[in-house]
Amino acid sequence: MATGDGSETMSGVPDISLADLKQAMEDKDVTLLDCNGSKSYESGHIPGAIDFDAAKADLAKKLPKDKSALVVAYCGGPQCMAYKAGAEAATKLGYTNVKYFSGGLAGWKDAGATVETAALCPMCGQIKGSDACCKPGAAKCGMCGMAEGSPGCCTVSKKAN
Repeated sequence: MATGDGSETMSGVPDISLADLKQAMEDKDVTLLDCNGSKSYESGHIPGAIDFDAAKADLAKKLPKDKSALVVAYCGGPQCMAYKAGAEAATKLGYTNVKYFSGGLAGWKDAGATVETAALCPMCGQIKGSDACCKPGAAKCGMCGMAEGSPGCCTVSKKAN
């Protein structure tokens, strides 16, 4: 289990403490992967984080060229295991300094740190301004006109209910 002191989690991904994460962010020396899903990302994420769900198809383009750069995956909190998908994807792409913030979004908020929110594009349902936003040729849902499978698509909303 992660302890927030740099020890390894059960999955073998080293944990990063809140203090170390904040320092890396201040130094602009970290790429964050929010693995909570696009709906959660829209509601609030650690500032500067990449929405892993939205970016995973083109993750290599979103991550730094330097394979030794610090990449930190996080999810909801200590009991959440969604971070594993992001950490594994970065590792498979050859990144050697992949860590896990075990406190997750809950720990970030509990520490009084601010979160960013992201608005969805009303035309395509993707995060406004993202690479997927209003992508030409994207398959559109026949029922709502949004990009198929996007957070704003009616079929995604129905599955969640």
